Amino acid sequence: MSDIAGTRPALRWVVHASVIFLVVLWVVPTLGLLISSFRTADQIATSGWWRSLFPSEQNLTLRSAAPETQVLENGIYVIEGQLFGDDQQATISKWGISSRDVGAFKPDQTAELRRGGTITVTADGDYRMENTEEFTGNRGPRIFVTAELPPEFTFDNYQKVLLDQSSTDSMGKAFFNTLTVTIPATIIPILVAAFAAYALAWMDFPGRALLIAAVVGLLVVPLQLALIPLLKFHLSIGIGKGYLGVWLAHTGFGMPLAIYLLRNYMAGLPRDLIENARVDGATEFQIFTKLILPLSFPALASFAIFQFLWTWNDLLVAKVFLIDATGQTTVMTNRIVELLGTRGGNWEILATAAFVSIFVPLVVFFAMQKYLVRGLLAGSVK
Repeated sequence: MSDIAGTRPALRWVVHASVIFLVVLWVVPTLGLLISSFRTADQIATSGWWRSLFPSEQNLTLRSAAPETQVLENGIYVIEGQLFGDDQQATISKWGISSRDVGAFKPDQTAELRRGGTITVTADGDYRMENTEEFTGNRGPRIFVTAELPPEFTFDNYQKVLLDQSSTDSMGKAFFNTLTVTIPATIIPILVAAFAAYALAWMDFPGRALLIAAVVGLLVVPLQLALIPLLKFHLSIGIGKGYLGVWLAHTGFGMPLAIYLLRNYMAGLPRDLIENARVDGATEFQIFTKLILPLSFPALASFAIFQFLWTWNDLLVAKVFLIDATGQTTVMTNRIVELLGTRGGNWEILATAAFVSIFVPLVVFFAMQKYLVRGLLAGSVK
């Protein structure tokens, strides 16, 4: 009896468990990416993002004060100082004066310096260097410490990625270039497809059924088949590799889905509403702009989400059809690929760049997700 309408399905818990699993599978990596984008390189290298709220043990290479700061006390030259900054607190568990043995000494133990003299380091980072002869050189000796540092979060990664134009890791220009590609490539196919969908849904003309069949057939054509022929066509008519070319390419590749989705939704609208408007003397354009478009907003928003996400995350079409004034394809997806090659070890920069890349699609999706299901189910039931 569990399959009778109105009763609770026997496997309902499986559906709920699957949904929870998918949500966790999507949220956990995104949360990890967000947290990692606010962490320093040392923290990412020593502990996972799930331990970001707890102290972490790190190996640090520090340097004492320069010899010019030494003072003479009772015939002994002394240099004193603090290895950590005034605003940083840490607890040293072991330290050393050679990279070959970074944990040779415990706090409060004394080590012999290679250039003469001794050094003593305490657990809180205070040190004291003593020598019967004057310290020489331009810099103080390096001190290797293993210390437990408190959790630290910083906006420096976002400053470097978004605002610092002099940095090789900057993505500010790529961010605005991606917006320049995405916004027109989302609006143009919606405008064109809305007119076509209305004509296929409510206007009688010869060949309408064939056009609908052609639109459905174009849904299954891989866009990779059309890249090179379309690029040759663009070059032959003078469009070249620029914003206009990539807008038209995205418009063409997104048009079949847009027409199919909007046509199904518009065909499900009440026929009496359209006929009454025609009886009242409304033109087809007036019916389209004043009745159909407002009622079709869920379908328009649904396609806008898909088209925006596709164009924002696109790399292939941008690489083929877009070269900006600098001679490069400066969009965010291509910039992240370049960072993977040049900054493969800088996980804090990669995490920040990746989260910046997904932030705008997340905002668009959550702002319009209430229309998504209504648009996808358009025309499925009467």
